Amino acid sequence: MSQIWLVPAFPLLGFILNGMLGKRFGTRFVSIVGPLAIGLAFAQSVVLFFQMLNADGNVLSEHLYTWIKSGNFEAGINFQVDQLSGLYLLVITGVGFLIHVYSLGYMKGEAGYYRFFAYLNLFVFFMLILVLGDGFL
Repeated sequence: MSQIWLVPAFPLLGFILNGMLGKRFGTRFVSIVGPLAIGLAFAQSVVLFFQMLNADGNVLSEHLYTWIKSGNFEAGINFQVDQLSGLYLLVITGVGFLIHVYSLGYMKGEAGYYRFFAYLNLFVFFMLILVLGDGFL
């Protein structure tokens, strides 16, 4: 199994942790969780990229679940990594990590520090979902 789902799961977890616990635990917690989530997603993207290069046809696919099934029609929630989406995974998570690191100093002392990093993680999550989508009906 290729574990494609882990790439967007890390930023989603970062969003949930920073959004729900960031105000309570403070800026140090947020400063660790936000970039760490994106860094882990980048590491998993590198692993997936090399797995994809060694896979049959240079494509990795993962079926998460079937959303609609009627007769011969089936709409599933699937992730796919090919050469283009693999490259975009590296760009999104790599640049996203650099943005997170830069934002640590840029946003220091701001009132909505935890909220900013929560939304930044959510943005990266949705970018990854967009790139990983197998088909859009």
